[in-house]
Amino acid sequence: MTVLHTHRARGVSNGVAMQAPSLAKLVRSTVGASAIGIGSLRENMLRTVLSMLGVIIGVAALVSVVSLGDVMQGFVRGELERTTDLQQITLVAQKQLVVDGENMPLHDYPRFTQGDMEDLAAALPLSRGAAMQLAGDAHVNWPRAGTHRRVSIVAVTAGIDAFGETKLAAGRLFSASEVTHSASVIVLSYKLADELSGGRGATAMLNEFVRVRGRPRQVIGIFELQKGERGFSARVPFTSAAAVFGPTISFDTPAIFIKAASVEAIAGTRQLIEDWLATRYRNWQNTVQINTREQQLDETLKAFGILKFFLGALAGISLLVGGIGIMNIMLANVTERTREIGVRKAIGARGRDIHVQFLTEAVAVSCLGSLLGVMLGALITAGLVVAIRLWSNAQNLSFVLLPETILMAAVGAIAIGLSFGTYPARRAARLSPIDAIRHE
Repeated sequence: MTVLHTHRARGVSNGVAMQAPSLAKLVRSTVGASAIGIGSLRENMLRTVLSMLGVIIGVAALVSVVSLGDVMQGFVRGELERTTDLQQITLVAQKQLVVDGENMPLHDYPRFTQGDMEDLAAALPLSRGAAMQLAGDAHVNWPRAGTHRRVSIVAVTAGIDAFGETKLAAGRLFSASEVTHSASVIVLSYKLADELSGGRGATAMLNEFVRVRGRPRQVIGIFELQKGERGFSARVPFTSAAAVFGPTISFDTPAIFIKAASVEAIAGTRQLIEDWLATRYRNWQNTVQINTREQQLDETLKAFGILKFFLGALAGISLLVGGIGIMNIMLANVTERTREIGVRKAIGARGRDIHVQFLTEAVAVSCLGSLLGVMLGALITAGLVVAIRLWSNAQNLSFVLLPETILMAAVGAIAIGLSFGTYPARRAARLSPIDAIRHE
């Protein structure tokens, strides 16, 4: 029994010893075949360049289209962040709760104050700004012209400027000091100023005194006329709300605005806001509504992603044409080198070696063509970006070439080389050595 185990052990060890040289021999054979394939590319440079031409054009088209899509997506996203409230998070106290379709009044809702807003802003390291506002209606009149209008007035803190682009036709906005000291100032909309001026023009109201609920307020600014502007509006310091709106306004439900540092920071900022609310209000989930604009951005970027995929698919067709070109030239190469293949097989080369040799040539051509195509596509994109910036004066437009785009081109090149090089390589590997040597 002991002898039997000894023989089995020796047989296993001998099998392992025999497998090691076979594996090493296989590796050397594959490397040698690959080296021969690379060498044949150097000997026929014109044919190699012609083989790469289709891949270069295809990859360049793919890279330029995809990178241009990334450029435009980044530009639109930047414009949306700059001109809209995409990064805005709004906190509003709820005085009613809908239960089974009926409004149930709440009595334990939060009464936000300016101090709460300042504490919340201090607890948000990823925020870019914080503000509060309270909206209501009031009569505004200008005694000199005897004009008056019912106006929608918003009482805001000084930080409201961070929440949207504010342009003035004349004058200025009120300062933080004027908010703190409840200064008797007001900023009018262009349409309101034009109506109150009695035909003198909107800018004529600058530095004039209008009366809001019978109390004088100096006009320090006039907003630009907005396209499609309806109604009459004005803006006053937040601390002036009681004097402007009177006892008819509810002062315990102002809205708090928080601006995240970026779109990516919205989720983290919202989580910090929820943590802050949880430490102060026991039932805040039912009494505070938190609103964001993430869905709007997601829909916009999704539309751009679909467009980029569609354009990339169209550009990918030219890459397939390049792959067909590689296959055609490789088939011609096999025909011309039939005698060489026969000689190699006669001196010991196996079908696998021939297959690896021609497949290596196809992959090398596609990879080198892909590298040159990426460079050409990047140059095309950069040139188009510069041209668009000069033509449209879009200074926020910047060149983008993401690593994902380069990786996609590299993977595509390898796939094209393997897919369209397999048939010529297999055809070369199956040639009979005797028939191949006799081929003229």
